[in-house]
Amino acid sequence: MDGRDAGRRLAWSTAIFSLATGLSRILGLVREIVASYYFGAQGRINAFTVAFQVPNLVRALLADAAISSAFVPVFSELLEKGERKRAWRVASSLFWLILLGLGGLTALGIVLAPWLITPFGNPGGDKPLAVGLARVLFPIVVLLGLSGIVVGILNSYEEFAIPALTPVFWNVAIIVGLVLGVPRADTIDAKLYVYAVAIVIATLIQFLLPLPWLRGRDGRLQLVIDWRDPAVKQVFVLMLPVTLGLGLINFNAVVDSVFASRLIDPELAPTAIDRAFRIYMLPQGMFSVAVATVLFPSLSRLATRGDLDGFRSTVGLGLRQIAFLLVPASAFVAVLAEPIVRLIYQRGQFGPGQTPVVAAALAAFSLGLTFNGAMLMLNRAFFSLQSPWLPTVIAVANLALNAALDWAFYRLGTWGIPLSTSLVNIAGTALLLLLLRRRLRRIDFARTADATVRIVIAAAVLAGVSYGVWRGLDEALGRALWAQLISVGTALAAGTAAYLVSCRLLGVRELNALLALRERLRRR
Repeated sequence: MDGRDAGRRLAWSTAIFSLATGLSRILGLVREIVASYYFGAQGRINAFTVAFQVPNLVRALLADAAISSAFVPVFSELLEKGERKRAWRVASSLFWLILLGLGGLTALGIVLAPWLITPFGNPGGDKPLAVGLARVLFPIVVLLGLSGIVVGILNSYEEFAIPALTPVFWNVAIIVGLVLGVPRADTIDAKLYVYAVAIVIATLIQFLLPLPWLRGRDGRLQLVIDWRDPAVKQVFVLMLPVTLGLGLINFNAVVDSVFASRLIDPELAPTAIDRAFRIYMLPQGMFSVAVATVLFPSLSRLATRGDLDGFRSTVGLGLRQIAFLLVPASAFVAVLAEPIVRLIYQRGQFGPGQTPVVAAALAAFSLGLTFNGAMLMLNRAFFSLQSPWLPTVIAVANLALNAALDWAFYRLGTWGIPLSTSLVNIAGTALLLLLLRRRLRRIDFARTADATVRIVIAAAVLAGVSYGVWRGLDEALGRALWAQLISVGTALAAGTAAYLVSCRLLGVRELNALLALRERLRRR
């Protein structure tokens, strides 16, 4: 398959995954809008924000993406070698081992919650509330650990749509829980507990929904624990550095919250950063996660075959596609951060005074948006090569750099913490590229750099057009909700059109994959 066909296949698979993921991300944004309406960004909601980060960190370290990233290369290799019965036996063993291991860890986290919350000081002015909420939320760890195996199996069979759709139901369940439960609760504490319980129920739904799609494959999950199988051990061997690599990225968020809660404003900064992060993750989840997830099984197979030329080409294709999708998103978010935050959040308990704080954090996050996507792609490349220790070393270095920059920039205010994150993403991407080049002896850097320069120029055009259109419409229509929808939506449409035209004039090849996808849709 030549590069053009590979680009079209990537565009099609990414489009399917992006639509499914995009729907879940949009609903996630709706979830955040509903939560902001009921709780705002100031006060005891910060206790919830911190409480959620504690089990979420454990989840990042030992469950979900960490398990899936270690499992997919091993499972895919067994399928590639024709050892399908053994592959399913390995999957079954891991399923039950994870249930036992993470179940015990969940119980331990519930007991140790008071000590786990202590580093954050007095988040939201109510540490006991944060402890209680963390205890309610801890079961998501074991549920997402089991989900990591199920998703890993489906992704190994190149089934991406169903796993991408399960978060849709996760978000819907939480929204329903908030809308039905919060108005019936009498106190702010009770309302926050409703929020926590809704998340746990939604996570259970997320785990159960993809199970029927395991039927009809080459095997099924069985009640077996074959911990002596070398492939089972290989997953755990791979999981250690993958856990550190992916987990340390999330540990950075915890470090950020510690600085925000202790040194900036415990009743605003943690949730303001979290609200900005949720918007920042919308294009990240729709585009870079989609590209990296779609290419991950292919990279694993190419690495197993020893096809380094195909591997280099696929990595370069992924990086260029991520740049094509995320650089314009970064530009748009940077220039229109405040109108975006105002449109999405400013209603109910989320007042006008909170908007500039969240907008500044969002603009700072946008600087590192493309680099974060590139890091995800490069990490998956190393995982596919079953050489996960190199990105782990980078993750450790990033952790130290992040803490140092947090200390340097917290004096700037809340937005200094996201700025630190963006600079860490830039440094991490540069180091990962350098190490991958040494590992593969060469990478298609010149082509990727040339495409990126053209994309950046086109994105600058998008930024100018978007801001100009928004400014004119904002002054003419005012700040009513309908007016903001028109001004921001029209700015996005005009900016996107300007970007695509600029890419065509500049000869950005990544546009061809998008045009090929359009032609394919027309023929259907």
